[in-house]
Amino acid sequence: MVEEAPYRRIAAEIQDRIARGEFAPGDRIPSTREITRDWGVAMATATKVIVALRDAGVVETRSGSGSIVIDRGSAPIEVVIEPDVPARAGGFHTPAAVRTRKPSDVELNRERVVSSAIAIADAEGLSMLTMRRVAADLGVATMSLYRHVPGKDELVLAMIDAVFGEAPLPEDLPGHWRARLETAARQMWRSFAAHPWAADPLSLTRPQLLPNLMPYSEWSLGTLRELGFDVDEMMHIHLSLFGHVRASALSLDSELRAREDTGVTNDQWADMHGNEIEAVLSSASEGSSGLRYVAEHGFDYDIEAVFESGLRLLLDGVAVALARREVQGDEQVDLSVL
Repeated sequence: MVEEAPYRRIAAEIQDRIARGEFAPGDRIPSTREITRDWGVAMATATKVIVALRDAGVVETRSGSGSIVIDRGSAPIEVVIEPDVPARAGGFHTPAAVRTRKPSDVELNRERVVSSAIAIADAEGLSMLTMRRVAADLGVATMSLYRHVPGKDELVLAMIDAVFGEAPLPEDLPGHWRARLETAARQMWRSFAAHPWAADPLSLTRPQLLPNLMPYSEWSLGTLRELGFDVDEMMHIHLSLFGHVRASALSLDSELRAREDTGVTNDQWADMHGNEIEAVLSSASEGSSGLRYVAEHGFDYDIEAVFESGLRLLLDGVAVALARREVQGDEQVDLSVL
């Protein structure tokens, strides 16, 4: 007798828990990361579990919520019988599948592909995103996606562009240079905070020219040009500001993924390892007065506060650079605007 594939067994267990009412319509089922932890399987197997449950019409992915149980009474369901997938190299053979999908899912376009991909990345991280996963979420054949996006790399860029298009910069520029740069940085931070995965694919050295990101560059560089900085100074300041926002978002994404992997928040982790941390800090040499001071007084890590503090220090540096130019006589800058 052929042993049942692990992903099918796990999917059946979760589906049985749904049938018993343990997971009600609208409830989030275990994520791929939780499946790997609780069932001791590889991430690829966990991904197959979610796909199998979606194919069965049991769950769907929603932005910020993960894979949740579908309320079958909310809309009529169309049953789609898919043919067998031919055997591949290595002997894999996928049997015919019965997939349920809502009539609203039949029409496919680029916007729906991108929206589905964003929901998956929001729920479980960008590493979980594949073209097959998006296709399963939409209830279509994987190859049909390529009529709307050339591939995964292009899909990710379209996702980032859509994210920044959700809340564009205001049309009117603030009057003061500092308010302008703060506005752009905070607006970008809010977009990253809503979609932390979007920070990693963006590059400082090979910038992606996305329509909804270009206004940020123009806003920043135009402001710095008005202040009299040369092109090198403009770019150095602009990239430093962008790098700070992106680095803060990367930390946020790492924390979210760690929380997803372990089920432990940052505060809970600190409590669990408090004695170890205190022992290390307490054993610091006399010269490490900074470490001792932090150990004695404690530090409540808040990524939002760290972001704001870093932004303030960077803009203070811009103000100093403006004052230095005035002192050196390079540019006649009105110090009253600093």
